Amino acid sequence: MTNTDPHLELRDGVRRICADFPDEYWRTCEADHAFPWAFYQAFADAGWVGVAIPAEFGGGGAGITEASILLEEIAASGACLNGCSAIHLSVFGMNPVVKHGSDWMKATYLPRVASGELHVSFGVTEPDAGTDTTNISTRATKVDGGYRVRGRKIWNSKGDIAEKCLLLARTTPLADVSKRTDGMTLFLIDMKVPEIGIEPIPKLGRNAVTSCEVSFDDAFVSDADVVGEVGRGFKQLIDGLNPERILLAAEALGIGRVAVQRAVAYANDRVVFGRPIGKNQGISFPLADAHMRLRAAEMMIREASARYDAGLPCGEEANSAKYLAADAAFQAADHAIQTHGGMGYATEYDVERYWREARLIRIAPISQEMVLNYVAEHVLGLPRSY
Repeated sequence: MTNTDPHLELRDGVRRICADFPDEYWRTCEADHAFPWAFYQAFADAGWVGVAIPAEFGGGGAGITEASILLEEIAASGACLNGCSAIHLSVFGMNPVVKHGSDWMKATYLPRVASGELHVSFGVTEPDAGTDTTNISTRATKVDGGYRVRGRKIWNSKGDIAEKCLLLARTTPLADVSKRTDGMTLFLIDMKVPEIGIEPIPKLGRNAVTSCEVSFDDAFVSDADVVGEVGRGFKQLIDGLNPERILLAAEALGIGRVAVQRAVAYANDRVVFGRPIGKNQGISFPLADAHMRLRAAEMMIREASARYDAGLPCGEEANSAKYLAADAAFQAADHAIQTHGGMGYATEYDVERYWREARLIRIAPISQEMVLNYVAEHVLGLPRSY
């Protein structure tokens, strides 16, 4: 039967690179809390880091569909979130710059992102605001030639190695705006300056890529590094958030795929009471169910990315894809541990790592409950619940 996957060449190219980074590599990176530099450089050298950056700036000129397949295959190789998080901010995080940045900003930064030279962090979430983004307190005050920024951000991935941070800050106090989403501005602020403090956050998993708390103590950002229009940063940020949901959904799909693959292999090989444990419906049925749920989530991911790439509204689809894929991946990883029995708890079989990383996607970059709030209010027309 002929394979009709239009992205087969892309998948094969990603798989060839990932083959050089087996589970042992990722176990070591995770255990040592070491950024996967060799992996990152291999993908940068192959041109994949800038897959969604316009070709005129040295990127691949592809869409979010292609980017989602790239990250799905990385996750499905066993790299999971440690591999994806090493590059995905470069893939989607600069999308607001692509769409709203000045010509100077695009020409200055996008080629360096596409080449893998420039690492960018994402500074939106705050300790006291959480997902209530309109309630952020980080403030950018106008001064000659730019702004001074004071405040704190949390969960900044790659904050310790990033040269720049795509930062959302208030330029007008919340009390002085008519709409809560007004008065916020996006900046590309320098991270390697004395006025910025960076502290890694100890966490459950995905430890090869650091998550940081970042403090800004009158850090300067120039007028040239304002992304788009002052005061409209929240709306411009949406051009990063919908792709983020789609790409995280694809990463969840990849984790779910590798979890099911490893569980099936173990169920076929493991013999107990004189028979492979995969003969038992108590083992086979949950894995079949997990497979079907992943395939259903995949369809929603493809619809969401196709709509985004076509310039169509995709809020419902992007959020639904993230919700369905996150739940399906976690279920798959949990069944993989159960299939392995006690050995599922051992690091040498890797499924416990898949489980820890799949769990993260149910709370980040947005919780499952907030997705339900979005769909209830904006799709079904129910009263706002919060």
